[in-house]
Amino acid sequence: MSDVDDLPEADRAQGAPHPRETRELFGQDAAEETFLTAWTEKRRHHAWLLTGPRGIGKATLAWRIARFLRTTEDGEAGLFGEAPAPTSLDVAPDHPVARRMLALGDPGTLLIRRAWDPDRKRLKAQITVDEVRKLNSFFGLSATDGGQRVVIVDSADEMNPSAANALLKVLEEPPANATLLLVSHQPARLLPTIRSRCRTLRLQPLSATDLEQALAQAGVDAPDSAALNELASGSAGEAVRLIQQDGPELYTRLMDILKGAPAMDRQAILSFADHATQRGAEERLQLTLRLLDLALIRLARSGAGHPPAQAAAPAEAEVLSKFSATSPRAWAELQQHLSQRLGHGLAVNVDAAGLLTDAFLQINETARTGRG
Repeated sequence: MSDVDDLPEADRAQGAPHPRETRELFGQDAAEETFLTAWTEKRRHHAWLLTGPRGIGKATLAWRIARFLRTTEDGEAGLFGEAPAPTSLDVAPDHPVARRMLALGDPGTLLIRRAWDPDRKRLKAQITVDEVRKLNSFFGLSATDGGQRVVIVDSADEMNPSAANALLKVLEEPPANATLLLVSHQPARLLPTIRSRCRTLRLQPLSATDLEQALAQAGVDAPDSAALNELASGSAGEAVRLIQQDGPELYTRLMDILKGAPAMDRQAILSFADHATQRGAEERLQLTLRLLDLALIRLARSGAGHPPAQAAAPAEAEVLSKFSATSPRAWAELQQHLSQRLGHGLAVNVDAAGLLTDAFLQINETARTGRG
């Protein structure tokens, strides 16, 4: 058994196929067309930055582009004239290159991602410079291949400073016949010099129909839930996590607590915090923090006159209506403050239950005073 089979993959969402295994991409026709147009018009870019919210298909598109580049001729004129321009990124799954890519065995394709740490028996927290330095041998060994060489970095946000600087050197002097595809959920975190050397290809959140199709393709049994669509915000990856961790029910409990502000039920807060921070339930905690963040964003937007089209929990309409008079700026500032505070606190191993309880108390105080 290969390490692809028996080791965790940093770029695979738990419970879903890896992007290289996903054959069809939903809801991103505009992004595909943008790339195809650039390719057919010979406006070839040595680096593309694929951006947009997590879980909407950026990595899937990167693998589709990689298969296309590795299997498509340049369209030079032949005996019967120039070959017709391709109209799709589709590559037959039984194509030899597609099969090799599926097994991570294509010599002209390199995947850079967080590596497995054999000493600590877990994935490394960042993409290190050692991973990026693999580009040197990759470009050297593949130079005689004659075709396009493709590098996928998933995700570029996870590079540490040394890795980012090493990648920048490659972008500054890109090898011939090479295309780098950088997947980024938060491009603002990248070095400006990296962003400036890439053409940005922004993907959009999925519609409810596209989300449903994407989940069906992934083999995920999704409930027929409007709440799921609202909470996933057009992200198939987030929808999978919501289903696995019973996200709609978590959000319902969250709203039931918030509707009691400015006199929240302290026992309900403590019970919720204990449930969200149980040992071994790190994924649930991360989802809880994202849902809390989303609740405050929806509060701020509602206060500014932009309520959601549909409530994501039975009590949400009441919560949004009750606190719409509170300054939207106060909710927006509180959202930013809590996001930073919770993220920093967990990074330095502050008690998670205490952090979450304190966050509720700050929400309670904002509801009482109208100040973030």
